[in-house]
Amino acid sequence: MLSLSFFFWCGLIAALVGFWWQSDKVRSFAYGHALKYCREQGLQLLDQSLVLVGVKPVRGESGGLQLRRRYRFEFATTGETRYRGWIELYGVRLHRLEVEPHVLPGTETDETLH
Repeated sequence: MLSLSFFFWCGLIAALVGFWWQSDKVRSFAYGHALKYCREQGLQLLDQSLVLVGVKPVRGESGGLQLRRRYRFEFATTGETRYRGWIELYGVRLHRLEVEPHVLPGTETDETLH
């Protein structure tokens, strides 16, 4: 006969696998948003450098609990200098995308910042 602890451990393992699967899906959404932003701005997303830097439960727009995931990525304008950007998602919805001030591509001097 199966014990209660067996069902507990099976449930825990299933929950962890489900969380990992969902996290991979959210990471793919975040990467897609960062890549789209970089292409629209004429920037280069470097090294597929999307790194999870934080997970936190927050209240969404509907009032329910969601996980806020914050990722960091690196980009370049000319391939020489690396800049950082951050993308924040509530569930699978984009909440915020921020980038460091950087030199605009195609400018002749380093004076033009975006």
